[in-house]
Amino acid sequence: MLPVVRVRSVEEGIEAAKKSEHNYRHTAIIHSHDVNHMTAMGRALDTTLFVKNGPSMAGLGLGGEGYLSFSIATPTGEGVTNPRTFTRVRRCVMVDNLRIY
Repeated sequence: MLPVVRVRSVEEGIEAAKKSEHNYRHTAIIHSHDVNHMTAMGRALDTTLFVKNGPSMAGLGLGGEGYLSFSIATPTGEGVTNPRTFTRVRRCVMVDNLRIY
């Protein structure tokens, strides 16, 4: 299921996303070609994982930054959380765009 909510502007959309995220600061996703919109949403939601133009799993390392891990940390200790501090490192993942080969 994918909920879709119509809004009149990107600002209204960001506010709706912030409200539905409940200030958990876990994961946010935006699909846009406008880098200013991506920046505004990233600042407004202030989540640990922020994925632009890709699936939420890209923030965990599946097709995005880092190594895929569904546990506290990967075998090297560099997963979503760190075994020394058990805190998450913020990840800001851009899928496909702005890649320079």
